[in-house]
Amino acid sequence: MGCGVRGVILDADVILTPISSSPPQGPDDAVRLPPLADRLLRRLSLSGIRTGIALRSDSPSRVVELLMNLAASHSMECFGLNSWSAEDIICEIQKSWGEGGGEIIYVASESSKRMMIELASHGWVVVDLVSEMTDSNKSGSSNLISINSLLQLPSIICGIIKKTTSLDILVVGYIMKPSREEDFAKRGAFPMHPTPNGLIFMPLSFELPLHSQLNEVDVVLHKATDEIVSLNLSTLSEVSVRVNYSKGMQEVKSYLEHHRQVCVIDPLDKVYPIVDRLEIQKLLSDLKDPDGEGKHKIRGPNFFQVDNFDDDVILTAKGKFPFPCIVKPQVACGVADAHSMGIAFEVDNLMGLRVPLPAIVQEYVDHFSTLYKFYVLGEKVFHAAKRSMPNGTTLRKLSESKGLKPLLFDSLKSLPTVTGVEIDLPGNGSIPKANSEVLDFDLVTRTAKWLSDRLSLTIFGFDVVVQEGTLDHVIVDINYLPSFKEVPDDIAVPAFWNAIRKKYDLSRTQEGSGAC
Repeated sequence: MGCGVRGVILDADVILTPISSSPPQGPDDAVRLPPLADRLLRRLSLSGIRTGIALRSDSPSRVVELLMNLAASHSMECFGLNSWSAEDIICEIQKSWGEGGGEIIYVASESSKRMMIELASHGWVVVDLVSEMTDSNKSGSSNLISINSLLQLPSIICGIIKKTTSLDILVVGYIMKPSREEDFAKRGAFPMHPTPNGLIFMPLSFELPLHSQLNEVDVVLHKATDEIVSLNLSTLSEVSVRVNYSKGMQEVKSYLEHHRQVCVIDPLDKVYPIVDRLEIQKLLSDLKDPDGEGKHKIRGPNFFQVDNFDDDVILTAKGKFPFPCIVKPQVACGVADAHSMGIAFEVDNLMGLRVPLPAIVQEYVDHFSTLYKFYVLGEKVFHAAKRSMPNGTTLRKLSESKGLKPLLFDSLKSLPTVTGVEIDLPGNGSIPKANSEVLDFDLVTRTAKWLSDRLSLTIFGFDVVVQEGTLDHVIVDINYLPSFKEVPDDIAVPAFWNAIRKKYDLSRTQEGSGAC
């Protein structure tokens, strides 16, 4: 039994030259980096898998310079080979990497067929990047694998690690937008080498056949809200019917419905309530201290739902709660304007307010300009304090000079006035000690367990503010699979891995081994 993958060597040809039937149009075409190669290099760089680039020493200077820069930018090694032979390659790699300790994977194109066969005969795993669709192992040799896209390489790596490692390995296939993937990967959360509790992470690509990819994984980790195309909250049907996903996510959804043995973090029906702020508010309406031990009250904000900003809304708003109020789209995530909000300082501000409909009108809680972000990772609860918006009186003064008009803003960016002059939201500076001491951490931790039971989610976050005067703890938002970037990586990432592993283990003990 081997011990996983010692490293991956990428032939310069597969990085610089796209597989195409068209010849290069000019000298620069030969040194252009295809998008798929760039994506692969970034993934390998952040995966924990040792990676090198092989090139001929007599390559044009512009090729050598580009590859050297690529290798340096991705913390990879660059091997200049005097001759393009299996013996030369093996000698150069062993000088740097030594012998033994796992498989070496060499990725090359069809033009190096003879050399690839020689490397395979020496026990290396050789991946042949071919120009047409082909079976993954047409050669019949277990050491010579054919692929037609660089996007397939991570699954090859994960498959070899699982096959050659004596540990109980789980392959976690993940789906999320590239920027979110990179955020997690930069912090070491998505390694392809085994974590201490036996996880390896494999990106799932909508550009490849999904069925074959999903057949390789034990756990599907997703941020399905990244794949929402549209969401119609004006109908009375179930939320699951009202959510329209991308074609790729629809395929994943269909696969999971027919393969209940695959552990999903988390099942889509458990994520649906987080998409709808009205559902979130209804859940928080039942909120109370689970143990009744807290010296403070924990609750959701007072609110009401509106379908139009007209005279009926004005009548509804009167007497509901003191102004100012914050107005949010009912759609909580997954669409472009889900974070387009407004602050109204008097009832008339609601008339014709330019916030996407339907919307939630919610009390604005003065909160010491401090927001507490809580993260639930399985059984672990973490929190961090962040600077937030000022109290309602201060915001009112900002708007009075313009006729006390509502403030419109994007909650992911900064708070603009109606004239377009931006007022920067306070940053992530230190929280005054007096403010941090008002937080009843034990109360919120007990509530986190209550929310976890009610939502049946493995990894989620919620935002808490402490009301000035009453010291009520008010939960103002809940979200699925947050980045938890405010928590130190050496604490949060192992907790993230353990949450996934425990969820999978629990699913195997449940009757029928259904989806977790």
